[in-house]
Amino acid sequence: MAASRAIRTVRGPVEPERFGFCHSHEHLFLANGHPATLNPALRIDDYELTLEELRSFRAAGGRAIVDAQPLGCGRMEAELVRVSQEADVHVVASTGFHKLAFYKENHWIRRLSADALRDVFVHELRHGLFVGTDSAEPDASATVAAKAGQIKTAVDAERMADADKRWFEAAAAASLATGAPIMCHTESVEQGEWLVEFYLSRGVPPERIIVCHLDRALERPESHRRLAARGVYLEYDTIGRFKYHSDEAEARWIADMLAGEFADRLLLGLDTTRARLRSYGGEIGLTHMIDVFLPLLRTYGVEEAHIAQMMVVNPANAFAMPT
Repeated sequence: MAASRAIRTVRGPVEPERFGFCHSHEHLFLANGHPATLNPALRIDDYELTLEELRSFRAAGGRAIVDAQPLGCGRMEAELVRVSQEADVHVVASTGFHKLAFYKENHWIRRLSADALRDVFVHELRHGLFVGTDSAEPDASATVAAKAGQIKTAVDAERMADADKRWFEAAAAASLATGAPIMCHTESVEQGEWLVEFYLSRGVPPERIIVCHLDRALERPESHRRLAARGVYLEYDTIGRFKYHSDEAEARWIADMLAGEFADRLLLGLDTTRARLRSYGGEIGLTHMIDVFLPLLRTYGVEEAHIAQMMVVNPANAFAMPT
């Protein structure tokens, strides 16, 4: 008999067939802290405004959100639980780590060993989310009962060149111990290829690897196809980010990938910031996918079955873990 699997949300496990229409990469909250000193858009801390945004998303047909903010750099654990309950939207929380720039020089995540980091990630996946980790090390006495449902990781030039890869070693070990998917922040196709190779070499199954932001530069389609052929998920989340390219260019790119029979490898999201959430005065809002981009995809000949694959079927498969 096959092992049962479920998506681990902040309100508890959800069977894949009940997960529904999902944005695979968003940021619902981001506390006012060190990340906001780098970019004011990295502050999403008004509970009522996020609730308003998420209720609009649900009214438009959305049912699930993967929140990609890991611990130690602005994740707001209690608010994620509360807003999921009040908006009646499934929310997947992230353990793991972000780019080193998101952490002050003396932050604990810069100095813990690979084994200690693995234990932090596994605790959040199995037992509950730590709170207060922006300024203090994780403390088992300070948690919320909600569990993480994925491991967020981030590669940047600094860590690719560093011989010490303990962050990535810890993520791989935590995934192998729990069956959790690993989401990979990248800023180039080269970084994505490097990190995929790293995780595969550590024994992480390809179907547990999600490479995000690959569509920031719409180039090197052969590299995207090679990654998809290896069995990893490609996440396209630069939709509505017009400083990179138009939605029309994104739609053409996705239509070409679908024509290459990679529909079962694609995930979509908006990678929202304060500047892009309508309730905060931003330019698009969480309904942009449903109201604007998916209709645009249809004009490029994308079939309803492929839209359902990217928005419902693939997220349910990608984020499901053994129970």
